Parts: sequence; C-alpha cells; structure tokens
Amino acid sequence: MMNILDIITDPNTRWILLGTMFLGLSSGVIGSFAYLRKQSLLGDTLAHAALPGICVAFMLTGVKSTSYFLVGAALAGLVAVFLISVLTRYSKIKQDAALGIVLSSFFGFGIVMLTQIQQSEYGNQSGLDTFLFGQTASMVMSDVYMMMTVSFILIFTCSVFFKEFKLLSFDPGFAKGMGLPVVFLDYFIMMLIVAAVVIGIQAVGVVLMASLLITPAVSARYWTERLHIMVILSGIFGMLSGVSGTLISTSVNDLPTGPLIVLSATVWFFFSMLFAPKRGVLSSIWRRVSTKKKYSLEQNRRKGSHYHE
Repeated sequence: MMNILDIITDPNTRWILLGTMFLGLSSGVIGSFAYLRKQSLLGDTLAHAALPGICVAFMLTGVKSTSYFLVGAALAGLVAVFLISVLTRYSKIKQDAALGIVLSSFFGFGIVMLTQIQQSEYGNQSGLDTFLFGQTASMVMSDVYMMMTVSFILIFTCSVFFKEFKLLSFDPGFAKGMGLPVVFLDYFIMMLIVAAVVIGIQAVGVVLMASLLITPAVSARYWTERLHIMVILSGIFGMLSGVSGTLISTSVNDLPTGPLIVLSATVWFFFSMLFAPKRGVLSSIWRRVSTKKKYSLEQNRRKGSHYHE
C-alpha cells in the first residue's frame, strides 16, 4: 500500500489523478442534461457503440495507438447517433427501444470483432481488452493532456449554451417556438456525450462509462431544484468520484481504477439519497414523523378542549 504522500509525490500518479478529476467533472456536467432529457441510456449506448470503432481502427492500422482507437470510437459513436435519430424519426420505434437496439447490436458486433482480433497472431499485443473496463495505468502524458483539453472544451461549451440546453431539457416545444434550432441542439448534445465517452473509455471502459455520466447527475438532483446548481453539484460529485477512485486504486495494489471510480460515484449517490435535506430518505422520514406527531398533538389538544367544554 502507498500512503498519501507517496501518491502526491509520484509524477505519473499526479497526472492520472488530474486526468480522472477532469473526466469526472466534465462527465457530471454533460451527464446532467442527458439525465434531465430522460436519455440516461444514451451514454450507455454510445459507450458500448465505441467498441467496434476501436476494433476497426486497430484492424485498419495494425498498430496499438490510443489516438487511432479514440478516433475510431468517436466515428462509431457518430454512426450510433445517426442510427438512433433515423430509427426514432422515421419509424414508430420509441427512443428507448432504438437505444436498446443500437446498444446491443453495436456491442455484439464489437465483441465478435474483438474475439477475432484476439485470436489473430498479433491480437495479444493489441491491448483492446483494456477498453472494456478501462486501464488508467496504460495512460501516458499525451492521453492525460487530451483528456484535460476535451474536458475543458465540454465544460466551456455547456457554460456557453447553458440557456439553450436548459430550454431543450425542460420544454423543447417552447424552445422550438422561440426559433431555436432544436434538432441541431439535440444532435449537438449527443456529440458532446460522444466526446465525453471517447475520453473516458480508456480510464473507465466502455462498460462502466455510462455510470460516470448519469450517477453524479442523479446524486446532484437530490440536493436542489435549480438547474445551474444541479450541474455544478453533478460536476463536483463526478470530480470527487474520479479523485477518490484513483486514490484508492493507487494506494491498494491490484485494484482497477475504473470500477473504483464508478463505485465511488455510487457511494456519493447513496449518501445523497439518504442525507439530502429535502429529497433524501432520512429527511422524508423525519417529515412524516414530525407531521404525525403534530397531528397527534393537535388531536389531543382538540379532545382536551372538547372535554373542558
């Protein structure tokens, strides 16, 4: 085990910690809009759709390059977005069904391709299996730089288009009546989710990336009714999840970072669900007990006054 001082003084660990911190922050921010628009499954779909893109990138290039893998993942995500849009707009299939169809078909196709690659003579050196559950130990300085840059762009974009995203999330009909390009904004948010998924699959993996997008947003929803506060809290919960998961993984040997980041986000969710002041379970129980007690006291007071009469 490593102590906190060893972790802080290790340059490689510091960079990985910074990368996962920015990843959690940006995932929480963009994930808030996906959650409010009832598109929680979208992140899961795009994450799983990235796997065949990674496999195709390796088959075309024949080299293990994170840059090529991420380009392939991004292109596969864009194809998935296009197919989801076509299925929902030009058929009677609802969005949740379209998401499920695209998720299962893309991931199944990716597993078949991954199996073929692993059975080839150079498959063992491809390292593609690390993208299933993530492997931060394989990250290099360029990966961290890219993760931080894309995360900053995502946060900045969400800040600039906050009003438009807010209208689209709560009242798309009103947004369309105001003349906003609703279809374009819808695609734009999907593109931002694709970007978040692409930079996160190396750290968290295609299987667990959706949890990092949605869980911080759900946690933040317990604490506030205001969107801008929810987005900030979601980013904070995501950032804390990235930091705590990385620190635990680094301090204890042979523990994977990606699953620990997701488990940390789950811990924050249960904490929020229990202790949030207005929407939390404990506060709801307290309000019910207080209401019953007030009702009982009022009934006793009325019975007492009626007796004296």
